[in-house]
Amino acid sequence: MASDRFDHSLAPADELGDFTATTRLIPIALAAMGIGVIATFVAAGLLKLIGSFTNLFYFQRLSTHLVSPAGNTLGLYAVFVPVTGALIIGFMARYGSERIRGHGIPEAIESILLNGSRVQPRLAILKPLSSAISIGSGGPFGAEGPIIMTGGAIGSLIAQFFHLSSTERKTLLVAGAAAGMSATFAAPLSAVLLAVELLLFEWKPRSLIPVALASATAGACRRYILGMGPLFPVPEHHAFIGPAGLLGCVIAGLIAGAASASLTWAVYRSEDLFHRLPFHWMWWPALGGLAVGLGGLVFPQALGVGYETIGNLLQGDVPRMTLAGILIVKSIIWAVSLGSGTSGGVLAPLLLIGGAVGGVESMFLPFEGAGFWPLISMGAILGGTMRSPFTGIVFAMELTHDLNSLLPLLVANAMAYGFTVLILKRSILTEKIARRGYHVSREYSIDPLEVLFVREVMRTSLVALPASQTLDDTAVSLRLDHPAHGQFVYPIVDDDGRIKGVISRDDLALLLAAGASRDACLGTLAKWQSAVAYPDEPLRAVVNRMAESGITHLPVVDSPHSRMLLGSISLDELLRARTRNLNEERHRERVLRFRLPLTSTTSRT
Repeated sequence: MASDRFDHSLAPADELGDFTATTRLIPIALAAMGIGVIATFVAAGLLKLIGSFTNLFYFQRLSTHLVSPAGNTLGLYAVFVPVTGALIIGFMARYGSERIRGHGIPEAIESILLNGSRVQPRLAILKPLSSAISIGSGGPFGAEGPIIMTGGAIGSLIAQFFHLSSTERKTLLVAGAAAGMSATFAAPLSAVLLAVELLLFEWKPRSLIPVALASATAGACRRYILGMGPLFPVPEHHAFIGPAGLLGCVIAGLIAGAASASLTWAVYRSEDLFHRLPFHWMWWPALGGLAVGLGGLVFPQALGVGYETIGNLLQGDVPRMTLAGILIVKSIIWAVSLGSGTSGGVLAPLLLIGGAVGGVESMFLPFEGAGFWPLISMGAILGGTMRSPFTGIVFAMELTHDLNSLLPLLVANAMAYGFTVLILKRSILTEKIARRGYHVSREYSIDPLEVLFVREVMRTSLVALPASQTLDDTAVSLRLDHPAHGQFVYPIVDDDGRIKGVISRDDLALLLAAGASRDACLGTLAKWQSAVAYPDEPLRAVVNRMAESGITHLPVVDSPHSRMLLGSISLDELLRARTRNLNEERHRERVLRFRLPLTSTTSRT
């Protein structure tokens, strides 16, 4: 029998650290900073491309200046402009790359999770071009989704020229995506949060530091290429809004959650209806473009990105008819055109619709300053729809530089986030991935195998065979001619209890069947096993060792040098560790109890 004693001051425990980063972090971070510079120029180029197509489609002039399509003088002919742009996009998707369809972020997630962070080179050209045509021809989208996908494509392409792992390619892909968003909106911190909440699927220094440096680099370069922020200045608001204002934030958050769920439902209901059409999807964007054109005829401000309207909402000077136009026309044409499979982003439309919801709330919630409720609802709808609450909070503050809105945004985003996670199984971003037959979990937590150690689950009651024992004695003592119960692998130890190898029950039976000498000692028959476990190492290390070696039953030894046998660990013990974690999540108990003192009266006679 092996002893269950072991020393707590072993080498494996001394090597454990809080993080797993290595010096590989340095060259990856330097590459990410270079990608940040490139992504800034790409973002500037995309904005100029949008301006060029807007001027060409609606004003028949050559200019890169960003203008609103609402000021065009085409009359009824303006209906056909979005149709023309959508037809071009349909042809580009059919004969160029189908991955230009959609709003960019789901495609980036899919590249990370399913394609080893590899992006086709042509996507880096077709995605920004198709998005610029879509937005420039009146599409009710923003530039952020396309630039996130384009920046990610550039990061991935650069990574593919070097000898990197899939994880390192993912880091550079996300670095490009975050840099593109940072450069577009002058929002470096929210770009990093978006990367963490949506794209990285981890919180580790090896990826967070390069992504943060890429975003910071793009944010610094933007000052010289696109100018300073904030993108949407707002009037100064109070530092504290009081109980009534905070209650209003709770109401605004719940309304934002309901609006987020409604918008998500509308987009995918529209997509379902397009899938029922009897002709090829290449023509679907044209129908979406027709809806955009008709909507623009009714409410011209619904066309294009709508940055000017967002700014007006945050100033608090938008008439009620404009609010109604955004909530009805903009929402409908955005859902229909996005469901048709055209190319465009979701952030700017969500900001616009959220601002309109806040404009309506300003009519009945406590007055906290001009543009206050549009600002709070923008952040809440963004966080609720994308299921990225921290991004929604910080993004709203970075766009406006209104630090006094932090507490209200936190309350509203928490309510919107809670509403949507209880009502909807998936977000507007992950629903697209789920419809392609895949699943993405948006919950990040510590793996219980990281915090449980071998000593807590290892098996110490096991049979260890002496190296000097003969095969014949082993066959008798283990009764190899009977069905096996319990242990299947036996450690072979010397007289001092040090492991010399292992031998399985099946191997013993095969040796006997093959006519091996029954006088042979087990020490000469045992297989040497370099893969062992140590009591003071986490179970995650053992799982990785099993995966690398293909051995699922490891002896536990005290140290690499003495190799004194202490026990064994197998998949059964690992499953018990997982069961322990499930019990902690599901088992409910009352730890403390309130006990009222009992008073009793006694009567004396």
